[in-house]
Amino acid sequence: MIEIKTPAEIESMRRASRVVAEVLAQLKPLVKPGVTTAELDKFAEKRVRELGAVPAFLGYRGYPATLCVSINEEIVHGIPSPKRVVREGDIVSLDMGAVCGGFYGDAAVTVAAGEISGQARRLMEVTSGSLEAALSKVRAGARLGDVSRAVQEYAEGNGMSVVREFTGHGIGRHLHEEPSIPNFGKPGTGPVLKPGMTLAIEPMLCLGRADVIVKNDGWTAVSADGSLAAHYEHTVAVTEDGCDVLSRA
Repeated sequence: MIEIKTPAEIESMRRASRVVAEVLAQLKPLVKPGVTTAELDKFAEKRVRELGAVPAFLGYRGYPATLCVSINEEIVHGIPSPKRVVREGDIVSLDMGAVCGGFYGDAAVTVAAGEISGQARRLMEVTSGSLEAALSKVRAGARLGDVSRAVQEYAEGNGMSVVREFTGHGIGRHLHEEPSIPNFGKPGTGPVLKPGMTLAIEPMLCLGRADVIVKNDGWTAVSADGSLAAHYEHTVAVTEDGCDVLSRA
């Protein structure tokens, strides 16, 4: 069942989402050659708690950190480590959630470490653009398939491949709720969007093939062919004439 949130509940989600947005914004300038992913995670946890929220990922299904930090061919769920050092030319995806007043916010962004290749920059631009294309389709009366298809058309139209093993999701009292939101699909299909639905929309694209392998840690998903991947995400509320992006910085 897809839950409809009240205006008060959406405001609680906005508070959580704004914590996520603020912390991600503060993390961006810290993503530079020489920093470890554990240092980024430590900063994120400290700031989330200082802002009056609780890290959403820490302990979730056994996940050991506040941040997911995924570098280059890592698509999602990279576990921070003091041994993993960011290097010049890396692209680093930061995915984070927070809880305020019993409600969740979730967002992700991909950041360049120093000077990156033109291909990497293009991948980041297309992935971000595919998220904006999806958001443009969110409104009461639209179908979920319209949103999914918008990601696919934008990504594939710009020469990128869409990861299919991982999806966006409903969000609210729980980090993951109904519905599942694939980044591919057919327009005019799927549930009808209604005001008060809250969604975490998160395109994950690759430069090469979109096949995925999960590493031995049980979490880190990488592109099977080693190609670069990027990830962007926003938490949104469906409105009558569009969407309210709760996690916009």
